[in-house]
Amino acid sequence: MGTAHSRALLALQHLDVPLRPELVSISGRNREELERANERFGFAEAVTDWREQVADERIELFDNTGPNAVHAEPTLAAARAGKHLVCEKPLGLTADESYELWQEAASAGVRHLCGFNYRFVPAVRFARELLEAGELGEVVHFRGRYLQSWGWDADPERWRFDPAQAGTGALGDLGSHLIDLGRYLVGEISSVSALVRTFVPGREVDDQFVATVEFENGAAGTLEASRLARGRLNSNVFEVNGSKGSLVFDLERVNELQLADGPGFRRVLVTQPDHPYLRYWWPPGHTIGWGDTFVHELGHLLEAIAGEHDVAPHGATFEDGYRCAEVVDAILRAATSGRREEVSYRT
Repeated sequence: MGTAHSRALLALQHLDVPLRPELVSISGRNREELERANERFGFAEAVTDWREQVADERIELFDNTGPNAVHAEPTLAAARAGKHLVCEKPLGLTADESYELWQEAASAGVRHLCGFNYRFVPAVRFARELLEAGELGEVVHFRGRYLQSWGWDADPERWRFDPAQAGTGALGDLGSHLIDLGRYLVGEISSVSALVRTFVPGREVDDQFVATVEFENGAAGTLEASRLARGRLNSNVFEVNGSKGSLVFDLERVNELQLADGPGFRRVLVTQPDHPYLRYWWPPGHTIGWGDTFVHELGHLLEAIAGEHDVAPHGATFEDGYRCAEVVDAILRAATSGRREEVSYRT
C-alpha cells in the first residue's frame, strides 16, 4: 500500500488538483528497504520513527499504510497534532479501536479518509449514481465476493497471518472491501449470519468467510471472501438486483459496468469525460487501471482539504471505517455463536 499511495502522490503533483502534494517524509522499520523505496519516490527525508513525522510541523497530511496493528497509535498521535489523516483499511484491529480513531479525528477537526479505494473506481461511482437516480428501482439484493489464491503457499511468517498484527485474515483483508461496497451502494447493515473457516494447518487467522446480511432498508445480501480460491488472483465482483434492473461490476474488467435495464445485460464502458474521475485522464474510450484508484482517492482528499467538498459521501471517512469494523466484529460473533447477530453502531 505504501507503493500505491506514494505513486499516487507523485502523479497528483502533475494533475489538476487544488493542492499539490509535497513529499516531505517517508517512514519504515527497515532502513535499507526504506532508502531503496525513497530512491524511487523522492521524499525529502526517510525516517525510522513515525514520531518524528508527527512532530514535524511541515507535515500537514499523515498517510498511514502500515500493517493493521500500527494503524491506531501513529494515527491517533497525528490527529492530536492537528494533521489531516489517511489510514488504510481496516481502520483498527477491532471496532473499539476504530471508534477511538474516528472520535479522535472528529474532535481534532481534521479531514480523515479510510482507504477503501474501490469507491474510486469510475464504474463503482457510476453504479452509485444509477442507484441514487432510482434506475434499478427498489434494491432487493446485494451479493459480493472477493477471491484470491495466494493464501495456500504464502510465507507463514507474513504479518497478515499473525492475529496480533492483522487482527483477522480474509475477513478484514478482503471482506472489509465487500462490506464497504455494500454500505456505499445499498446502505447500513443491520444483522449478519456467518461461517468463518481456517483450512491451512497452524494458521491463526481465517482463510475464508461466508455471510448473509440484512440491510436496514430490508435488502438481503451475501458476502464471501477467500484467500484460497485457486485460479482467482484478484476477483472482486459484486451484483445489485433491484425491482427495475440489475448491475454487475468485476474488478478484473475495471473499466466496465454490466447493466440490465431491459431483458438482458449490456456492457457500459465507463471511460467518457463526464464519467466520475475521468477528467484526470485520457480521451474518450482510453482505459485506466487499479493503481489509478489511489490517485482518485487522494486527489479527492486534497480537494476536501482545500474546501471544495467534504470527504463523505463518496470518500470513506473514519466513521465509515468504524462502521465496517462493527460489521466485521458481528460476523465473528455470528460465526462463534451459530446465530444471527445484530449490528449496533455508536454515535
